[in-house]
Amino acid sequence: MFDLQGFGALLLSGATVTIKLALTSLVIGMALGLLGATAKMSNIWVLRKLATVYTATMRGIPELLLVLFIYYGGSILLMSILKKFGYNDYIEISAFWGGVMALSIAFGAYAAEIFRMSIQEIPVGQREAAQAIGMRPLQTFYRITLPQVWQIALPGLGNLFLVLLKDTALVSVVGLKDIMYQSSRAAQSTQQPFTFYMAAAIIYLGLTMLITGFMMWLEWRANPAARYAKKISRQSTQRQSTIG
Repeated sequence: MFDLQGFGALLLSGATVTIKLALTSLVIGMALGLLGATAKMSNIWVLRKLATVYTATMRGIPELLLVLFIYYGGSILLMSILKKFGYNDYIEISAFWGGVMALSIAFGAYAAEIFRMSIQEIPVGQREAAQAIGMRPLQTFYRITLPQVWQIALPGLGNLFLVLLKDTALVSVVGLKDIMYQSSRAAQSTQQPFTFYMAAAIIYLGLTMLITGFMMWLEWRANPAARYAKKISRQSTQRQSTIG
């Protein structure tokens, strides 16, 4: 059993910050990914090119550099913009929101490709049929396309979220008090780095297992055909055992 020497509460607070960071980045990143996929499939040339540049650039930049660029460069950019309006005070982006922006942008770039491929999996005839019965493009997207996209994209998005969860550790370099920050602080105070980094690894592993189980449940819920087939199979097995 690990002796955390009174630092257990700090590790738990760090885990809470990590979970908040991951979930907030997930929500914003999903929205960015869906917008990026829609833009890449748009008939408007400018939108397609902008989305292509976004996904190609963000997937080519390491997440750590993105965190540093946004945390430090974002403050400089905001101050330079507000300075033109007469505001000369110093502005600092918080470590949490700087991390959210960086991770959301990175997640959205990868999610855009997953959404794009999922949309392309849906037969064009379904959209044509929706238009034939008078559905507007937005209605077709929300009633026909999006439910099927969710089902197809879910496994890939689940894997991306697991990567996102581990990438939250990068935000500790700008002072966010997450699991890695608190583990490093405890390790420096007690001179027992193995104990606290191992505790951090166990927390990350536990969160990963919970997310994996939840994603499996979501995939099961998103596939009614599989649920129905399993129900029929179970009923058939019960009838055979009764007859036997």
